Amino acid sequence: MHISEGVLSAPVLLTGAAATATGTAVALRQLDNEDIPQVAIVSAALFVGNLIHIPLGPTSVHLILNAMAGILLGWKAFPAFLVAFLLQSILFQFGGLTALGVNVAMVSIPAVVCHYLFKIVTKRDEEGIKRLGVAGFICGAVGIALAAIFLMLALSFTDGSLEEMGRAILVANIPLAIIEALLTSLCLVFLQKVKPEVFTEFQDGAQSLQRRGRL
Repeated sequence: MHISEGVLSAPVLLTGAAATATGTAVALRQLDNEDIPQVAIVSAALFVGNLIHIPLGPTSVHLILNAMAGILLGWKAFPAFLVAFLLQSILFQFGGLTALGVNVAMVSIPAVVCHYLFKIVTKRDEEGIKRLGVAGFICGAVGIALAAIFLMLALSFTDGSLEEMGRAILVANIPLAIIEALLTSLCLVFLQKVKPEVFTEFQDGAQSLQRRGRL
């Protein structure tokens, strides 16, 4: 879900850049040294997962994995996406440097929403595999749906004539939302089976940040 260079208006580009700068600043404030390997691994996965593109007008349809990134990283999804998209822009000309802020904000804000949504859905003690899978499915669908809505809004605020294209892109991303929902659900269930401490660390980390007044 990369918007190319020269498509968006200056106000939309500046708004996206400001949102990404703010989100990244919040993330860096929360980032500890022990978090860096996890953020790097997720960023690498985002880089690879976003490489296969199906062109669609000024953007493209591909795996985004923003719900998964949000669940595992929270606000730190911002720098993870920033690094992944920056490298893609430089190495493969996906998106562009001027549109980098919008592209990162478009997927990272939904990732943060999914982070808190996951906490709400799984907040009970009796989580289990089933509840985890349901939470993953919901977050996967919500992450793509919100990103597609932000993309549509970015195009609409740039030029009213692009609003119809934005709606077409929104509809085109419905199958992707289902695919990402299933993939996120399966990945979370798999992680619960092979590395359950990931979720323990996730919950403990969130509680610790809350106690320090940083969330």
